[in-house]
Amino acid sequence: MGTNPQGAVETGAVDTHCHLFLLDGEPGAAVESARRAGVQRLICVGIDPESSHRSVEMAESFRGVFATAGMHPHTADALDDAAGADIEELLANPLVVGVGECGLDYFRMKSPAEEQQRVFRLHVRWSREVDKPLVVHIRDAWEDAVRILDDERAERVVLHCFSGDAETAVACAERGWFMSFAGNVTYPKNEHLRQAASVAPPDRLLVETDSPFLSPQTLRGRDNEPANAVAVVEELARVRAVGTAEMLQLTTANAIAAFPGLR
Repeated sequence: MGTNPQGAVETGAVDTHCHLFLLDGEPGAAVESARRAGVQRLICVGIDPESSHRSVEMAESFRGVFATAGMHPHTADALDDAAGADIEELLANPLVVGVGECGLDYFRMKSPAEEQQRVFRLHVRWSREVDKPLVVHIRDAWEDAVRILDDERAERVVLHCFSGDAETAVACAERGWFMSFAGNVTYPKNEHLRQAASVAPPDRLLVETDSPFLSPQTLRGRDNEPANAVAVVEELARVRAVGTAEMLQLTTANAIAAFPGLR
């Protein structure tokens, strides 16, 4: 697997959040499958120092792949000085286009809330220092997460796998934050997500797969993959009563605005 320098890539959908290192199959095959489906760029999101390094390796190896570096809230209590220094070094790499995945998860609570908040604040500061967007995971923790983002004056925020309702979407839009919708927007029970997608400003909408998680409804029970970002584009187009081509163009332009390193 040779190293291909990043160059111009064709226009097409952007999967703004996937985890190639968690796929059962060969990452290169998933990238090629995505390209055939019309997904021309994807962001492989790190969840700890090791996976952040692997994400950078993916970005160095495959055209159209970019990386992030950060620490997921599940393992926030493992972010010591050495791990922090490792992530900071990775953030200087131009192939690393975002800071995270970071945030708060009070559903699983695999790290104490105090540690999650400490590490989240640190990521916000890194984002400001390196001038790269913050990739934020929020589950059952909206009040604290928004408070921290406001306290720390977060400037560039991407809400990964947006889980809020329409009211939350309006509040996030007022702050200029991007909302990234995943395959769970297609699930019958998630009408609140479709309502959120319908009221979010068009220039704040992003699509992702969160591969290998959250396969679209028609593929539930199977591992997700970046190619399925197209299904999210189609659902957002349906919800907002616009053409799929228009939604594709819109979300791709938004992805480049949210993650300038994709240019």
